Amino acid sequence: MSDATMNAAAPIDPWLLAKLVCPVTRTPLRWDAARQALLSDAAGLAFPVRDGVPVLVLREAVPL
Repeated sequence: MSDATMNAAAPIDPWLLAKLVCPVTRTPLRWDAARQALLSDAAGLAFPVRDGVPVLVLREAVPL
């Protein structure tokens, strides 16, 4: 995977990204450019981002 892909900025406003939390654990989420998803390390889940919109629905999450 290229460095550009690994370091790609989140398609979400940084202010909003700082406020988002995992709907399961209420812990902060982090952006993973390789997966194009928000990760909850505490829950072991990846939440997709579609068209710049975080989908924080448990049934949409995939295990890490």
